[in-house]
Amino acid sequence: MSGVIVTAARLAHAAYTEGLREELRTDVSRRVLDLLGNSLAAVEQEPARIAEAVAAEWAGTTAATAFGSGARYPASSAALVNGTLAHALDFDDTHLPSVLHPSAPVLPAALATAQAHGRSGAQLLDAAGLGIELAVRLGMAGYDEELGNSIFFERGLHATAICGAVGAAMASALLQGLDAAGVAHAAGVAASMGSGIIEANRTGGTIKRVHCGWAAHAGVSAADLVRHGLTGPPTVVEGRFGFLEAFCGDASRAQDVVEGFTTEWELPGIFFKPYPCNHFTQAGIDAALKLRAEGLRAQEITELELGVPTAVLRTIGEPAEEKARPRSGYHAAFSGPYTVAAALLGGGGLGLFHEDFTDEAAADPARLALAAKVRCVPDPECDRIFPRQFPALLTATLRDGSRRRVRVSVNRGGPDNPLSAEELATKFRLNARRRVADPDRIVELVWGLAEAPSVDALCTAVAPAGDRR
Repeated sequence: MSGVIVTAARLAHAAYTEGLREELRTDVSRRVLDLLGNSLAAVEQEPARIAEAVAAEWAGTTAATAFGSGARYPASSAALVNGTLAHALDFDDTHLPSVLHPSAPVLPAALATAQAHGRSGAQLLDAAGLGIELAVRLGMAGYDEELGNSIFFERGLHATAICGAVGAAMASALLQGLDAAGVAHAAGVAASMGSGIIEANRTGGTIKRVHCGWAAHAGVSAADLVRHGLTGPPTVVEGRFGFLEAFCGDASRAQDVVEGFTTEWELPGIFFKPYPCNHFTQAGIDAALKLRAEGLRAQEITELELGVPTAVLRTIGEPAEEKARPRSGYHAAFSGPYTVAAALLGGGGLGLFHEDFTDEAAADPARLALAAKVRCVPDPECDRIFPRQFPALLTATLRDGSRRRVRVSVNRGGPDNPLSAEELATKFRLNARRRVADPDRIVELVWGLAEAPSVDALCTAVAPAGDRR
């Protein structure tokens, strides 16, 4: 066999057999902790309840744990539940400039497979790291430099779900013990299963929150099918009727998938989110928090101007009337005016947290009054930087006629302004505190994954207090 996915599978299998470098395993451990916290915080979200109800109806071998309940399902069903939890609150990590959230589909598939097949913590980290790397490289192969945006996104496609299914399949196939040819087949099969459109971002619906669960489920299912003899096309990535041609057309670059794969890693550059809201809003929050830390108070402000990249205005700034008065806590998470106002007035967690995105918080008169003073505009310097960063320029005009200005060019949580291990642990504890009895124990287990003989202790620990099914 020959083809891009065959080459990628051969490289991945060799890297998995040899084991990843310590710093890469550490990076994946950080993503495991982040994903588990985000998932535990999402347990009461309706899409997660629905996904688990479906998994319970499917039933089957009790091989892997659902994070939210501690119930055990077949690995593919547990992946569905856990992937839904991972993405339900939009708190998961982001790769730039592909704007892809790779951990949410890949890690749940890897964790479920590792538990079901009795793999070690190091094997989990290695397989997950390789699956995440493949997912973001597929996303970058569909990134248009001239357009300055993802072709997937421009076509209304959710690259996270589509590329994530293929990355999840690679991780699951490696953990199921398939050889390089089997890994290639699994990725090739999953390429027919990845799907997701993002119309829900515009007009509503809860389906987007299940996209990563379905991608994780598809990835495990693809590896299962290959283990029983199903095959995928070797030219699935670059072929005339292949993955990139079908989703992205002529502007895609198949060679980007394998050029530097397993030697030049995208993995450590994936951004963690400090705040549970759309990533386009986060630099504005950083700027607002800086103004607040410098002593600026809301009552002094007569007008606020939030300068952002032109491309993000349609997500966080338009329609202006709706963004100034979000209809719900979920809509508030996609509002530049609301998030700036909430940060200036003071929020929870690392700056803003879940309590700042409830329906009640979104209707708070003080926040709405301040959000009404925010005008979102394109900024040329932000356009220059985007999408390698999601920058912002926040200008406050005060009652005395003076102005205060903060420009944020480098996002908090990225490689140039990283969250520390303790900040990630704090984020996890705050996410997990209502669901598990001993969050510190989970932090300890995650940091020790590279030496753990299995993932059973970790998966048992993320069952809720009093429930260890």
